[in-house]
Amino acid sequence: MDVDLRKLRYFVAVAEELHFGRAAARLHIAQPVLSRQIRALEGELRAQLFVRDKRSTSLTEAGRQLLEDARPLLASASALRRRVATADRGTFTVAFMPGITVTDAVGSFCSRHPDVTVELLRTTWADQTEVLHDGRADVSVVRLPVDRRGLSVRPLFGEPRVAVLRADHRLAGKESVLVGDLADEHLLNDPDAVPEWRDVAVELRDGTASRWQEFRSVEEKLEHVAAGRGIAVIPLSTSAYYTRPDVAHVPVEDLPPNEVCVAWVAARRSPLVFEFAELLRSV
Repeated sequence: MDVDLRKLRYFVAVAEELHFGRAAARLHIAQPVLSRQIRALEGELRAQLFVRDKRSTSLTEAGRQLLEDARPLLASASALRRRVATADRGTFTVAFMPGITVTDAVGSFCSRHPDVTVELLRTTWADQTEVLHDGRADVSVVRLPVDRRGLSVRPLFGEPRVAVLRADHRLAGKESVLVGDLADEHLLNDPDAVPEWRDVAVELRDGTASRWQEFRSVEEKLEHVAAGRGIAVIPLSTSAYYTRPDVAHVPVEDLPPNEVCVAWVAARRSPLVFEFAELLRSV
């Protein structure tokens, strides 16, 4: 039996809303149509997916399992459509993190494949591998750590990391610092991304740490540093790219280097992907 992707999309909408009316509005279809499609899906799967009464809708165990499996399946289908469309247009998309340049590799690639249009996509910590899974990029130059599931990841280089401080900070102007010198500070990074700081941080030991805020860009993080709301640890190339007079950059001696890698979806067998990855490694 083949599962209809349209019915799966309908199911996910109901499972996320837990309300047939809201799900129907989200899908821009009539509620009776949605109800019929869900009943048809339950018939095809021979399993009850929802428990529904006048007051509420909830998932059964079978429904929870289907939701867990349906989301990546729908994402893969969407990524497939994107990759087919970009291949048809003759485009190849390279994603990269702030501070990383891919100019030389792109130039070599374009000279070898003048019929291919290379598009560039800037990423963040939040989506540097997501752009691969959803088909927006063919390869992505990432900064570790990343979730490697379903990906091929090859190392490119490592680079030192620096602490970014407000310009009038007590450590600003020093030639270098140690992680221990930052123990009293509030870190604007995800603590898991800098485990060396996490292990010595005073605010994590005494329970005074505020909830970590996720930032969408380096610029946002630097605004918070300049406002005196904390410090950040970033790679050297990123700090060189984002210079501004109200923040200072100080090398942290005892932090391991940030590892930069090239990644792509492991299931892909495109010669262009492998060739571009090798070009990155060579330059």
